[in-house]
Amino acid sequence: SPIHMTDDELLDVLKQRIAAVEARVTAACQQSGRDRNSVTIVAITKTVSIRVAAMLPGLGIPDLGENRPQELWKKAGAIPDAIWHFTGHLQRNKIDQTLPLIELIHTVDSERLAMALNEFAQKRGRPMPVLLEVNCSRETTKAGFAPSELPAVADRLKSLGGLQIQGLMTMAAYADDPETARPAFVELRQLGSTLPHLSMGMSGDFEIAIEEGATYIRLGTVLFEELDGE
Repeated sequence: SPIHMTDDELLDVLKQRIAAVEARVTAACQQSGRDRNSVTIVAITKTVSIRVAAMLPGLGIPDLGENRPQELWKKAGAIPDAIWHFTGHLQRNKIDQTLPLIELIHTVDSERLAMALNEFAQKRGRPMPVLLEVNCSRETTKAGFAPSELPAVADRLKSLGGLQIQGLMTMAAYADDPETARPAFVELRQLGSTLPHLSMGMSGDFEIAIEEGATYIRLGTVLFEELDGE
């Protein structure tokens, strides 16, 4: 069961974990000849309380991600100094409450959602930065566009004035060996070669993702395992 700690103990644990992750990210960047500043850690806060999530911006991780709209609304209201990313399935009826709180949505997984986001962003008079989710692992349980349909889809969505398509996102199949994730990341890089951003890599495979060009890595477990921080 999660460990209950004082604020100081919690801060210490988070500092140590962030330092360990930072060392690994830096090493992966060096290994692949990339600038450390080209990779942004998005801390996925879905398993932790507001108390834990609120400590991250002060520890050098201002980018936070949530995958459930209600949870995002709650945390974004409580942690105004964070840069919020949406990393889950967004229903169209939750768009109007969610969009004003986030800087980037990583998970545009259908043309219907893209159209609805476009409509809201145009009403608001501010284009919404988005990433298109691609199912590079080809698992039937995963959302996203099929790699084969992506070029045509991206082409159709380019004309939508309310969307800024900044890149692509994928999730590799879960595996014990992170190396097995590489083909999915290579494929995403090739599909997104003309776009600035690739959101790929999680706690189990982020070094491989960095080697293959990730600009956003989405980390939960490696930062928050066994913490709930109530």
